[in-house]
Amino acid sequence: MSSDSHLSSLKAKHEALSAQIEKLQQSVSTDDLAVVKLKQEKLRLKDEIERLSRG
Repeated sequence: MSSDSHLSSLKAKHEALSAQIEKLQQSVSTDDLAVVKLKQEKLRLKDEIERLSRG
């Protein structure tokens, strides 16, 4: 997998997590732990995207 396609894949996953987090937070019966885990994964992806974009 080329670095450009890998970066695109990470960006797509990041956007999907954003949508999933937003949907969970709008839910009445939000699982706070699930939201925290998704936010952590989203941050990990963002860090990797930034690292790959720099180098």
